[in-house]
Amino acid sequence: MSRILVVDDEPQLRKALALNFSARDYEVDVAEDGERALRLAAERPPDLMILDLGLPGISGIEVIEALRAWTDVPIVVLSARHGDPDKIAALDAGADDYVTKPFSIGELLARVRAALRRAVPAETAPVVRTEDFVIDLAARRATLADGTDVHLTPIEWRIAEVLVRSPGKLISQRQLLQTVWGASYGEETNYLRVHLTHIRRKLEPNPAQPRHFHTEPGMGYRFEPPGS
Repeated sequence: MSRILVVDDEPQLRKALALNFSARDYEVDVAEDGERALRLAAERPPDLMILDLGLPGISGIEVIEALRAWTDVPIVVLSARHGDPDKIAALDAGADDYVTKPFSIGELLARVRAALRRAVPAETAPVVRTEDFVIDLAARRATLADGTDVHLTPIEWRIAEVLVRSPGKLISQRQLLQTVWGASYGEETNYLRVHLTHIRRKLEPNPAQPRHFHTEPGMGYRFEPPGS
């Protein structure tokens, strides 16, 4: 069963889309703004996102850019903006398709099916194994190499999850802040330093010289998988 995340600030449209997708045996999550969309995408990774561009706060384009820093989830834009510049901007940012309002539910469903067919199969909740620790994303469990359970706080878990889902990829400070805390964040880099310090102390054998959770000064953070 595929999970779809519907992101739109119109309550009636959110409800109508949720009912239509649920009736066709999709699991559905809904978000009214970009901030909640990013949080849900990190906490409950969807198989596809339906995204409006004209959102309060963080824009739809910014949501796409933030997501593309760490996930290839198919994104179908559903927008009242008909102009070519908006379509081009959305597709250039990483959207997979663009549907304009008003729209036919039949056409939207067909585009969703097509986007899901094109999606590259991937484990949505892999088990990440290193020589020092194991992170089971499905079970939301972290253990050391000797089997000892490690307690990560909800914030620590979300940070670790975003990083390990994109092994070897630099996640910028702003992208990580907005994904974990929300769209109103972006400059609070001290938050990240504190929580990454805690994550390293809990998972790395030598937190002062981490093997896997690396800082790129002034840029962001990177998870280096085993053997890299």
